[in-house]
Amino acid sequence: MTDKERPTRLRTATLSPRKPTRFRYEADAGQRTALAGELGLLALDRLALEGEIRPAGRDELVLEARLLASATQACVVTLAPVPARLDETVRRRYVAGLATPEGDEVEMAEDDSLDPLPEVIDLAGLAAEALALALPEYPRAPGAELGEAVHAGPGVEPLTDAALKPFAGLAGLAGKLAAKPGGGPEDEA
Repeated sequence: MTDKERPTRLRTATLSPRKPTRFRYEADAGQRTALAGELGLLALDRLALEGEIRPAGRDELVLEARLLASATQACVVTLAPVPARLDETVRRRYVAGLATPEGDEVEMAEDDSLDPLPEVIDLAGLAAEALALALPEYPRAPGAELGEAVHAGPGVEPLTDAALKPFAGLAGLAGKLAAKPGGGPEDEA
């Protein structure tokens, strides 16, 4: 079966109840370009998800896969391209009869890989979700550092990072006092 013939959506009702179903999804150039735009990436050169879905009891499926991706993000400081190579494990447990939480405030389950059993497992959607979760949130180019921005109105002294840490100078002052003869607290008695 060629990559073009491989299904990207697997109907859970047609999966074998006794043996694992192996799959391989590889995003084509158009899919990668669209996903790169959605995720704000400069480029997405590779996105692949391969693994298996196996039965685990009567009403449960376990998906275990390997996500392989090559992406380029913009540095949060300089906007320079920052390459990222990802090799992540993806695991989901699909359980029949599991209710989807609803409402404004939802309590998170201890097992974040637990999902209600869907009618269809969308491999492309799963790969996109896994990629979004695996990408570095704040990519930085080598040597890129945030500088200090100092802003103030006319006639007002700017507030600096050092001024926001008023007790930082006390350690140095304590060191100076201890170095002076007769300057330490034990000499006061």
